[in-house]
Amino acid sequence: MEQPVIFEKKESVGWLTLNRPKQRNALSLDLMEDMQKKLDMIAEDPEVRVLVIKAEGPAFCAGHNIKEMAGDYDIHHFRKIFSVCSRMMQTLHQMPQPVIARVHGIATAAGCQLVASCDLAIAESGATFATPGVKIGLFCSTPMIPLSRVIGRRRALEMLLTGRFVSAQEALEFGLVNKVTEPDKLAEETQAWANQLAQSSLFTLAFGKRAFYKQTDLSEGAAYDYAQEIMVLNALAEDAQEGMKAFIEKRKPEWKDR
Repeated sequence: MEQPVIFEKKESVGWLTLNRPKQRNALSLDLMEDMQKKLDMIAEDPEVRVLVIKAEGPAFCAGHNIKEMAGDYDIHHFRKIFSVCSRMMQTLHQMPQPVIARVHGIATAAGCQLVASCDLAIAESGATFATPGVKIGLFCSTPMIPLSRVIGRRRALEMLLTGRFVSAQEALEFGLVNKVTEPDKLAEETQAWANQLAQSSLFTLAFGKRAFYKQTDLSEGAAYDYAQEIMVLNALAEDAQEGMKAFIEKRKPEWKDR
């Protein structure tokens, strides 16, 4: 039986592949549970400095598996689906490694949520994004959480209320993705970006990522109080001292990841 999610490690970069191409990589319960197990494993792996999430087949991710939701199911069934999904999405922010979404084809509903939940995103020029739940009577309430935080209220509400598809170029303008590239360059550009990030200390990446998400919910004054203390602690860290000394001595730093 095929694995719902495949994990590969190539040097310092981890590659997590959604592997249900015939189902447009819909987030079925078993796929999400498999992905959660792998994310937990990756988070504990010091050899992985950057994680890329990609997909097999014609689509990145078509959202939840509607066949698991349309039918005679009780409230516990739905609570489990959305609980597992919410935990998985939050893990992407909580794990120490930067997470890049590599998007092709469509990313709809919870698939769009997955893109918004990653730290960074790169898309091929033909990719499209949507939160079309409103069209089938199921408002994309959980996808709206990372979406509104990434692209802002007005644009998020436009996507949520209309359900329309947004092009890769619009997604770039909205801030949903960081880069758009031609389809035949997507793999190459993603690899280069991941390699660039992987040159940094994992300690520093994790330290900064954690601080970033914490300060976003604070007032400006509280954020400065928090961030200045973070800078103090970061400056005392072994890798920060090594990096600054290497800069002064004009050499490449040797990270200890601490």
